[in-house]
Amino acid sequence: MSANLLSTLRRTLRRILSLPPRGIKAGKDVRIRRPHKRISEPSHIVIGDHTIIESNPLIAPIVEYEGVCYQPEIKIGQNVYIGPNAYLACINGITIGDSCVLSEFVFIDDNTHGLDPDAGLIMKQQLVDGGKIVIGKNCFLGLRSAIMPGVTLGEHCVVGMNSVVIKSFPSLFDACRCSRAASAVLFA
Repeated sequence: MSANLLSTLRRTLRRILSLPPRGIKAGKDVRIRRPHKRISEPSHIVIGDHTIIESNPLIAPIVEYEGVCYQPEIKIGQNVYIGPNAYLACINGITIGDSCVLSEFVFIDDNTHGLDPDAGLIMKQQLVDGGKIVIGKNCFLGLRSAIMPGVTLGEHCVVGMNSVVIKSFPSLFDACRCSRAASAVLFA
């Protein structure tokens, strides 16, 4: 076999192995690298054209938990890159705008466990809906950053490595360049 034929076969095999799981509403040229065993409820996931999701993502629209039913929706825009081991879970909704970059181990979750000490075990309590999460177009989320329930990031926001975002930011906000005083207010 010629080198060109082998190269073409390898590219074709890589493409076939990185197709999205069945049931996901995916645009053209969407790639989800294997392994991707931790993607649940694919009918509640929409992915735009030319998006790449690296290996081992946990993408979990939670439809039912402890007897309560939810209507979750995860929408990922076009030309988005999501790094390995990303965690996206919701009972309400997560929207990621076009052309965003999410680094490795990014955590995005719109709910929390109930923490009522009189209601029994934490894992047996109902989930608490903290509100939808919206990440605007062209945002960058650094390594191990966490976006907490109810947060909206405007367009072109930058979230630094290891940041925990609990409040919304306007467009063009750069959390990497915050002073310590601003960080204490925004991330406290």
